[in-house]
Amino acid sequence: MLKRVRWPSPACAARLSCMACCSAEVHVAAARQTRLQRYPQPKWVEQSSRRLFSTSRRHQQEAVPQREDQHDAGLVDSDASGLERLERIKRLPVACPGCGAHSQTVAPHSAGYYDVDKVDNGWKKGQQQEDEDQAFRQAMNAGALNNDASAGGAVNAAVASPIPICTRCHELRYHSRGQSIVHPSMESLQAVIEESPHKHNHIYHVLDAADFPMSLIPNLQHALGLPRLRTRNRRSKTLKYVHGRVAEVSFIVARSDLLAPQKEQVDRLLPYLQDVLRDALGRDGRNLRLGHVRCVSAKRGWWTRHVKSDIWKRGGAGWMVGKVNVGKSALFDVVFPKGRSAGQKSVAEHAVVDTFRIPRTAHSPGDLSEGGVGHEEYREIELQSDHEPDDDDDDDDEPSDIGPLLPPAQPETPYPSMPLVSSLPGTTASPIRIPFGNKRGELIDLPGIQRATIEQHIKPEHHKQLVMKSRIVPEQVTIKSGQSILLGGLIRITPNLAADSRLVMLAYAFTPPAFSPHRTSTAKAVAIQTGVHPELSGEELAGQPYTGTVPTIATALAKSRISSAGTFKLEWDVTKRRAGPLTDKAAGKQKADRLPFTVYSADLLVESVGWVELVCQVRRRSDSFLDSDALAELGMDGAKVPEVEVFSPEGKYVGVRRPMNGWLLGGPKKPAVGREQRRQV
Repeated sequence: MLKRVRWPSPACAARLSCMACCSAEVHVAAARQTRLQRYPQPKWVEQSSRRLFSTSRRHQQEAVPQREDQHDAGLVDSDASGLERLERIKRLPVACPGCGAHSQTVAPHSAGYYDVDKVDNGWKKGQQQEDEDQAFRQAMNAGALNNDASAGGAVNAAVASPIPICTRCHELRYHSRGQSIVHPSMESLQAVIEESPHKHNHIYHVLDAADFPMSLIPNLQHALGLPRLRTRNRRSKTLKYVHGRVAEVSFIVARSDLLAPQKEQVDRLLPYLQDVLRDALGRDGRNLRLGHVRCVSAKRGWWTRHVKSDIWKRGGAGWMVGKVNVGKSALFDVVFPKGRSAGQKSVAEHAVVDTFRIPRTAHSPGDLSEGGVGHEEYREIELQSDHEPDDDDDDDDEPSDIGPLLPPAQPETPYPSMPLVSSLPGTTASPIRIPFGNKRGELIDLPGIQRATIEQHIKPEHHKQLVMKSRIVPEQVTIKSGQSILLGGLIRITPNLAADSRLVMLAYAFTPPAFSPHRTSTAKAVAIQTGVHPELSGEELAGQPYTGTVPTIATALAKSRISSAGTFKLEWDVTKRRAGPLTDKAAGKQKADRLPFTVYSADLLVESVGWVELVCQVRRRSDSFLDSDALAELGMDGAKVPEVEVFSPEGKYVGVRRPMNGWLLGGPKKPAVGREQRRQV
């Protein structure tokens, strides 16, 4: 067994040597040797190879200075990494396909910012998937799979890889958070449209069905320098050229599925929408034809095929113009002619070949003929491939359709990346140009114009509930004298009825969940809306803060800015629609003007939110045989039209239109006649 030997220390060794030998020289030599063992002499080396140490005992790390050759190697590595990063930046798209902003790597909180490292990781995953697809296609070409799979692979090969989006679009798509951009003015949009490289231009004025026609731009033709709309005069010209170009205007009512549950019901509303649009256009709109008005629903697919066909037939430049949050980007996605070529055939029609008629191997033209395909058909295929333009030659030339305000168009692909769809106002930061049909035309999504939005007066936690995403089936709310109705605690509707009036007003709120209606007394409604009890609440509560439990979406600043938005009259007669069986041809068979009452109605609009249908039945004044006034001579009964007063933040965001009778179109579903319960006797 080995025994551990403990070696003596240098001092102990010196003492032992002194005891063994009394010679002074031996003692001095031993002491010197001990000193050298404890404190060795420093070795002087060259400056280039000297090692330096940290003075901190906690972080004692050796730092060897770099030599000149090592320093040059570091510079080369840094230059190589910089060149590699520059190459990665060059691989970024010119503009973000989601918002249209120019690509940049400087401002992380601005539109168009790309994180190069994250984009590079995404490219690696995409490259790996592309390699797998390539291996799959090679297997199909080798005959490892059946012919059906090879036909589908040809179609997939025509689909281009997706273009990465910027960080802002990524946050909006997956996390629903982001900041709006500065909205452009009409002058800037006019300057962009004037740089159009096409001779034929078509303006698609997109309107929102939720607050139609408050999203209309009344002076669109004058602001953009467009020719006037065609009037009802039979001699009016169909096309008008301005500076060698022609520009037409079409009105598209987006999100029309919010108006009625069925497409046929919305189609029957088209004359009504044209009349409302004429009223909104003012005096000049009375004689307009308004033949280019379409009710489109991107969600339900109503009339999208017809609009897509018109875009393809017209060619040229199609411009999507409208205010923010009217559904331009969602409409852009469904009406863009995807998968079409110059021959009006889809990519699938070009790519898929009848592989059942082609043999696996062919050594001569005769073998091909035996397989069922003649020489003439293959000759036609070769001619079609010869006439196809060479994309490489076009890419080398510098595009001539780029101006200081008009960004370059995306590379033409059968299925390009579509603009991002988000409820955030101002998602599109710059024009997005996507060509189609082998330079047949292009569709351009423009940024939305600023509109009066009520979002700034609402708490942030309720911003996601401000947009109607589906049709609303409202409840009937009865309002009597001394009562008011609140929409989310932010907007108050108060009928101007006398204290002893027996009139009853009905309200139907077609608004999103954040603006749910709440009926209460007028005094309490004022306290909820402003946060302070009014004088109507009594001397004890007047001036005191409201401490109730009724929820409100208004901010503290919005409560202090409540003012009257005006008084609106219910001046449209809807007696014939509301009388029911009294005026039905199969029942009462009475005329509406002979009934002892009149039903008045109006639609109260809340900008970018929805509308409230108001209905009130008024008794006709009995005719007098003793005196006759001017109203009786004119055939008017002189009945007073009911009125309502609306209070909103800063007295804005409210409008009125003729009634659409949405309650009769899309109210609660009535039970079938056979399923109605019989009355028990």
